[in-house]
Amino acid sequence: MIAVKKITVALAGNPNSGKTTIFNNLTGARQHVGNYPGVTIEKKEGSCSYRGAEIQVVDLPGTYSLTAFSPEEVVARRFLVEEAPDAVVAVLDAANLERNLYLAMQLLELEVPLILDCNMMDLVTGRGDRLDLRRLSAKLGIPVVATVGNQRQGMEELREAVASSNGVEGRKQLSPRYSEDVEASLAALEQEIQNAAPRSRFPARWTAIKLLENDPAANEEWRGTSVAEFAEQERAMLEQARGEPAEIVLAAERYALIGTICADCYWPAASPQRSRSDVIDAVVTHRALGLPIFLAAMFAVFWATFNVGAQPSEWIEVGVAWLGGAVSGWWPAGSESSLKSLLVDGIIGGVGNVIVFLPNILILFFAIAMLEDSGYMPRAAFIMDRIMHKIGLHGKSFIPLLLGFGCTVPAIMATRTLESRRDRLTAILVAPLMSCGARLPIYSLILPAFFPQVWQAPLLWGIYVLGIVLAVVMAKLLRLTLFKGEPAPFVMELPPYRIPSLRDGLLHTWERSRLYLKKAGTIIVGISILLWALTNFPKPPAGAETGGSSELAYSYAGRAGHLMEPVLAPMGFDWKIGTALVGAFAAKEVFVAQMGIVYAVGEGEEAEAPLREQLRNTYPPLVGFCIVLFCLIGTPCMTTLAVTRREGGEWRWALLQFGGLTVLAYVVTAMAYQMGKLYFG
Repeated sequence: MIAVKKITVALAGNPNSGKTTIFNNLTGARQHVGNYPGVTIEKKEGSCSYRGAEIQVVDLPGTYSLTAFSPEEVVARRFLVEEAPDAVVAVLDAANLERNLYLAMQLLELEVPLILDCNMMDLVTGRGDRLDLRRLSAKLGIPVVATVGNQRQGMEELREAVASSNGVEGRKQLSPRYSEDVEASLAALEQEIQNAAPRSRFPARWTAIKLLENDPAANEEWRGTSVAEFAEQERAMLEQARGEPAEIVLAAERYALIGTICADCYWPAASPQRSRSDVIDAVVTHRALGLPIFLAAMFAVFWATFNVGAQPSEWIEVGVAWLGGAVSGWWPAGSESSLKSLLVDGIIGGVGNVIVFLPNILILFFAIAMLEDSGYMPRAAFIMDRIMHKIGLHGKSFIPLLLGFGCTVPAIMATRTLESRRDRLTAILVAPLMSCGARLPIYSLILPAFFPQVWQAPLLWGIYVLGIVLAVVMAKLLRLTLFKGEPAPFVMELPPYRIPSLRDGLLHTWERSRLYLKKAGTIIVGISILLWALTNFPKPPAGAETGGSSELAYSYAGRAGHLMEPVLAPMGFDWKIGTALVGAFAAKEVFVAQMGIVYAVGEGEEAEAPLREQLRNTYPPLVGFCIVLFCLIGTPCMTTLAVTRREGGEWRWALLQFGGLTVLAYVVTAMAYQMGKLYFG
């Protein structure tokens, strides 16, 4: 039997370098998402086969540097050293070669077996620039491959380079060398490290560089040792001689070396033409047109979410009803079996009503993926910068908030990119006001139940815009009270526009929908069973009035709901809506599941009607609108609170977020309901 050669390759690169597209090209559907051990940073892995070799591909977090100022940078460099991949592919935006080579230079310092992927070569040739890949390869002593990721060009050459990699042994890979004074400090510090007891698996020269440039993780690792004291002395001498902080000196040294390399292999066009991105940006980021275009793009997404997803949702709804009927047929007509109720009302009724809205989720995630892949999302942040600055934040804060349209948890984690703690905490606290994908099943249930189709997309668009407006108002309030101070200056890279990759968009959509279905099949199943039990037990005593509504009112959920009803009444909610809102604290989609269970258990034979129809027959449209309004603003789910506590560092921020948003939701919803009653009668 022939042994299969196994190769582990790590992909590293700057944000917007096309790294994710390269990862998708290499792995296709053979990929999965998890977390790195001990941290919540997303870990993407996949595999592919090439000429008898099984290649395991790890997509490292996107980063501009390996200096450990963020958890992503720590994770990336720990993986490179502790997991010792057979090859590291540095994916570069070839049109911004000098800036992108900075990370590659640090990877060379780390002494990992490196392959350079000059991606987006079409942009280089399109503007008349020339890049000599052979000279670049000779200068760096590593393989260099040209690719155009969104057109799948150069992938065969990249696989060949990976399959041919045999580690650093025998390679003449460049070991970056700097000015004499820097090298003298590094040599002395390296010797001190080698004389000390081994403390890590990092190369001695790399460790010396990190200590000299005051790297936080390296300082922590060597804290309290003679090496740390020696590094501090060398750093002080270098800073005194250069008149700048050591980290600035090292960065300048790297860029000086990069400039020398680029001067010998990259030649810009003599008369650079105005790029396609510049032409588009003249309109898309226009001072007057930018915001309307952004709002129009959002409206188009929400129109598609409802109108394109309506028919597939109906098909799934019919399928869920058929399945419930088929399972009911296992028992005689009129049977009151608890097992039948658990299967039909609890599991199928609860989970089925959540899965019905999968098409809407798919369309929303696909649309967001297309906007991200096209390069439009950073423009949205640029457009919003003027507004964000007025509330004491900057445009960069809008990127994490935009991620909140998918899920609040990664949105909160993305605030790590903000340099100011005030900015981070402000963005964390208001992030739940951006409507996450988990709220979409609620909107998809309520809006079609109470409003004609022509109004559904505008209402959904209005709900999302209202969330943004409330986030802006609350952020301004926080910056005027708890987090006073000047906002940081806005600096952001605007990547070139690209034609979105349909394949990448579908892969992204599949991955997110798979996680949604996994959640429906695990968390929501468990909660649905619990909620079914609470709505079915205890049973009324013998001789008491029986019937679906009476038994439901006597249950634990019914009793709790009736206790809450006086508090909920100003918002127009009854006890049934109240119990569903309590369940939504575990996961927002559970609101839909609980309403399905309540009406399946409590309405007897009428429960065979679709849930939307039952809601329409029970509540006026004003109550439906208030449900949407409260779910938009209030009560972040428990996972959001846990992440807020971890990222904020203290429970008080999570409690402030929970209490503040819940009170805000109650006040706004009660005002809307009372004003609506006065107006509509």
